[in-house]
Amino acid sequence: MTSHKQKNSIPDIKTFGCRLNIWESQVISDHASKNGHSDLIIFNTCAVTSEAERQARQAIRSAKKKRPDAKILVTGCAAQVDPKKWNSMPEVSFVVGNKEKLESTFWKNFSPYSDLVDKNNIFVEDIMETKSTANHIVETFNKHTRGFVQVQNGCDHRCTFCIIPFGRGPSRSVSTQSIINSINSLLKNGVKEVVLTGVDLTSWGNDIFGKPSLGLLVKKILKNIPDLPRLRLSSIDPAEVDYELMDALENEKRLMPHLHLSIQHGDDLILKRMKRRHLYRDVMNFVLEARRRRSDVVFGGDFIAGFPTEDEAAHQQSLKLIKEAEITYVHVFPYSDRENTAASKMPKVLKKDIRYRAKELRNLAEKQHRHFLKSQIGTMQNVLVEKNSTGHSANFAKIKLQETIQTSEIVSTQILDVNSDHLIGTIKN
Repeated sequence: MTSHKQKNSIPDIKTFGCRLNIWESQVISDHASKNGHSDLIIFNTCAVTSEAERQARQAIRSAKKKRPDAKILVTGCAAQVDPKKWNSMPEVSFVVGNKEKLESTFWKNFSPYSDLVDKNNIFVEDIMETKSTANHIVETFNKHTRGFVQVQNGCDHRCTFCIIPFGRGPSRSVSTQSIINSINSLLKNGVKEVVLTGVDLTSWGNDIFGKPSLGLLVKKILKNIPDLPRLRLSSIDPAEVDYELMDALENEKRLMPHLHLSIQHGDDLILKRMKRRHLYRDVMNFVLEARRRRSDVVFGGDFIAGFPTEDEAAHQQSLKLIKEAEITYVHVFPYSDRENTAASKMPKVLKKDIRYRAKELRNLAEKQHRHFLKSQIGTMQNVLVEKNSTGHSANFAKIKLQETIQTSEIVSTQILDVNSDHLIGTIKN
């Protein structure tokens, strides 16, 4: 019989949602394996859309069919927002909150095989009372060449469509020294690129004395860690234009020329109804200034299709913004109600119209992406090889190398052609 205390074995963790969840899943993996819980199946869920929750429920049912004797633990934003709903699933043994999942003391004291678990299997505190964020150093990532470092968690804004602040709690920053320590630890274990992650990344520093900006953090990281080859940012808010960040983009070549913007829409009235803090012109000003400073910068962007009250003219504004701002990597989210949000009480767009508009946005996104890939043919790109001789360039283009190359190497590559959603390259010495 296999002991339930399998120390140092890696638990089976299913991760949904954002890059921050990838970092947190690694923290969970470290804690769970250290404390002998590696035989659990852990689901780190996302609450951004109803589709994300549906996929998690489906995966939970599938996992239980494959391993009927396994105990399933559900955590993440969806679990935090509505723990009773997940606990009601017969497949689920435990529900753990977003605060608890990162705490070493929770995993140390957690007893999944105790006689008491049937009486107390929900471990979720009020996330809005959380004042600090986890200070856990991840040394390596089980399934990723790039290393993810949490620099911030939570959100103080209240966009009318978003439930995430109630899953993550108030905005709180990780100290600069803790971030530098985390990056140094990853570097020692062969990581060549670090991605700074957070729920509201550009709010980093608001709760630190002197209110330093994200740009200052980037500069300090690059100054204090000269051996870091590549630094990348996850999603940022175009409303918070940071002079120091623009200066770093222009002068720090180790800061990757790829910025993913939380745009959500192109129509000013819809943006106001979303309670976003930017308008169409603000996005344009941001991308134009960034391109003025760094000609090779490439942009991604999130867009919601079919937000309540959206008409065809408003939808056309999103299409126009994607084209005018030359957004290369477009993530499209068909609007779905999140219970108890302000948007859920607004007049709805017909589901067929939401589907059609989402398809139009995606078709344009594919066209934009392919146009960008074609523009890269003949150029030289530095590629971080991740697996199967495939990796990403500095501007986040996916590149398949003709040669067989060891993972985690950065190689100078000439781009030869486009194949579907990626580029074909060959190494140049």
